[in-house]
Amino acid sequence: MPEKVYFCRSKNGRVCNCQHFCETEIKFNKHIINHSVCSYSEIITMDKKTQITETGSHIDILAGKIEKLIQDARQHVVAAVNTAMVYTYYEIGRYIVEDEQGGESRAEYGKTVLKDVATRLTRKFGKGYSLTNLKQMRQLFLSYSKSQTLSDQLQNSDTQMIDNIPSFTLSWSHYLKLMRITNLDERKFYEIEATNNKWSLKELERQYDSSLYERLALSRNKEEVMNLSKKGQIVEKPQDLLKDPYILEFTGLPQLPSYTEKKLEQKLIDNLQAFLLELGKGFTFVGRQVRLSFSEEHYFIDLVFYNRLLKSFVLIDLKKGKLKHQDIGQMQMYVNYYDREVKLDDENPTIGLLLCADKENSVVEYTLPLNNNQIFAAKYETVLPSKEELKKLISNK
Repeated sequence: MPEKVYFCRSKNGRVCNCQHFCETEIKFNKHIINHSVCSYSEIITMDKKTQITETGSHIDILAGKIEKLIQDARQHVVAAVNTAMVYTYYEIGRYIVEDEQGGESRAEYGKTVLKDVATRLTRKFGKGYSLTNLKQMRQLFLSYSKSQTLSDQLQNSDTQMIDNIPSFTLSWSHYLKLMRITNLDERKFYEIEATNNKWSLKELERQYDSSLYERLALSRNKEEVMNLSKKGQIVEKPQDLLKDPYILEFTGLPQLPSYTEKKLEQKLIDNLQAFLLELGKGFTFVGRQVRLSFSEEHYFIDLVFYNRLLKSFVLIDLKKGKLKHQDIGQMQMYVNYYDREVKLDDENPTIGLLLCADKENSVVEYTLPLNNNQIFAAKYETVLPSKEELKKLISNK
């Protein structure tokens, strides 16, 4: 059998000059981990007699670039069509409001003029211009033209109005959801976050239904809450990531803790994408049941993540019952170990997060030092409460 050769291929598609020859793939993998020059993206295995042709490599590179260009172009086309559609609906809404202000009562206007316009547009353009649709377009204009009074808006010329049109960055379906949010600051927050994080409509609905805005606002002062509606969620320190409670309804587990911590952990892994969405910005998954060994003892951290915005490891331990001071002490040990043995010099201190079914704030407060900014505890809910129930839960904290 011919002897195997293992090469590393760099990210630009060319074979790395190191061309490290090894007898076993295990040795090669070890070489790759410690190799900081080639920035490998894949391993090529072949017989020694096999030649790596520049032609094949060149085709891969060229085809890859073209494929990416086409995919990006398609995404831009879809985004451009969605944006153009929203701007068009906004202008239709403006025409309707302008015409409505001409003298007819709103009730009569809806029964006669708007209904007849909807019938004519549907006959000519098909679906999407029903009476309900036109009313939604009218509402879009009314909801997003608050920077000026309505009378000022209507007195402007067409040219001036173009300059005053708000910037739309999401799809029409997103705005149908956003228009239902009556709190202007809250609506702005969800619009910014949906744009920055490229939330789908389903993700936007989930974040709103789980009261993300209220949960983030709870741990912030008045100025920071105002910034949520102007800039969205800004992550600069560990506290910026925290929510209380965390909503884990996607696990499908009952509210009563009849399940084990192991089952909860497995459900989080099975729904990792949803869990990452709930954790927030910048999280990447590192591992589960990560073992720490010292003094002839073995300890296991339930879940380990890394936050690229904070440049910190985030260790998570799950507690299905009430949080105890021993749990906090154990997390302190995990955090100390990571700070001393795992994190690099240019990385920030490790963060520990205890997710529990119940906790006493006084136990957490007196177990941790006054200047604590590394270890945190938060409750979790496995059943999504109603907006009213969740707001009551938050206000009673």
